[in-house]
Amino acid sequence: MGLRRMSVVLNFVLCTSLWILCCDGSTQNERQGFPLENEKFLTEPHYHSTNEIEDLFAHLQKQFPTMAKVHSIGKSVEGRELTVLEINKNVRKRSLLTPMFKYVANMHGDETVGRQMLIYLAQYLLTNYGVVPEVTKLVDQTDIFLMPSLNPDGFERSKEGSCESPENYFGRNNAAGVDLNRDFPDRFDSSLMRHFRAMTRQPETVAMMTWILNSPFVLSANLHGGAVVASYPYDNSIKQRECCTESLTPDDGVFKQLAYTYASNHPVMRTGSDCNETFPGGVTNGAFWYELNGGMQDFNYVFSNCFDVTLELSCCKFPKASKLPSEWAKNKRSLLEYMKLVHMGVKGLVKDTNGYPIKNAEILVQGYEQKPIKATERGEYWRLLKPGLHHIQAVAFGYEPSAVQEVLVTNDSATRVDFNLNPSDNVEGWIEK
Repeated sequence: MGLRRMSVVLNFVLCTSLWILCCDGSTQNERQGFPLENEKFLTEPHYHSTNEIEDLFAHLQKQFPTMAKVHSIGKSVEGRELTVLEINKNVRKRSLLTPMFKYVANMHGDETVGRQMLIYLAQYLLTNYGVVPEVTKLVDQTDIFLMPSLNPDGFERSKEGSCESPENYFGRNNAAGVDLNRDFPDRFDSSLMRHFRAMTRQPETVAMMTWILNSPFVLSANLHGGAVVASYPYDNSIKQRECCTESLTPDDGVFKQLAYTYASNHPVMRTGSDCNETFPGGVTNGAFWYELNGGMQDFNYVFSNCFDVTLELSCCKFPKASKLPSEWAKNKRSLLEYMKLVHMGVKGLVKDTNGYPIKNAEILVQGYEQKPIKATERGEYWRLLKPGLHHIQAVAFGYEPSAVQEVLVTNDSATRVDFNLNPSDNVEGWIEK
């Protein structure tokens, strides 16, 4: 073998060896101690039909029987199941003080990116459990609910590649022609039950309301399309203006942290400039952007314990399926980081002197009295709060108010604060003035 030929061969062998050891991403990750992430679901991307979602979730439940459980919270106008996949280390029974989290997508049937992101997220969490420490910790500590479509009828009427809703909103609305994100009881409505029972309320809305009101969700997000921004409550104001007036909740600081967390981890959203719109930091107050009545994020916050934001993920509402892998790459980190925030603030148990849980005990935080959080039937509570020093108290009908506790909240995890309440002889004076 000539020297030149030998040199070529040696160079080829050397380069090949270096590529195998250093340049191949998976091998390099293994050498650096990083686990391999399973994302085989990105091959041959396509939009899953409603039937395909049901089949996939049934398969995941069979494949991961202790970690995945399929639920239906109701049916659409045309009888399609409103399917949810629950993911936790033990879906047979939620461990005490494990917070409940939910993602809901495809509320507008032609806004489809979020629908597919939740399908990918379900597969990502389950197939990487025990492999990726971040995923394992999240699944171990959180009861996660993923609902790819609140409006399956609208999705079936929508067309792939259509970036805007048609003039008649065919596909955006449900089969009865109703915009579901205008169909919830408004925060200014005086009677929740009257509106809950109204015959004009859509079955998808009633199913979601029932689920929210009967489940102790702590944090959630609603995935939309047509813009790229994280929008937080309130969606309307007393003044009822078209736009450009903020309408802030008592927890505005918390909501800003929630929205900024998602936006700052999204390579496009964090720039605040896309779709011919500008949003500083990639976030906006809902009413400042444009006002709407009967939205789901306001309903969550006003009528339950759950904090909810709206995530607009793409300029094009129903992009071609070939765009889905890049959308996953943009949203994956944000989806994970946002879920982790369910563990911010404080959590604990409220019990009586005999150790029995006190259902509906209220957790009051100084400065946030307008938004009490109620304990579950097991006496659990979770209160999202920004890091800092907070003064917290528990009150319940028939019991003496607890002493006010000074609590330091950090970024690491929820601070545990338990309360034990003494029975009160003076029922009329049960709330501390």
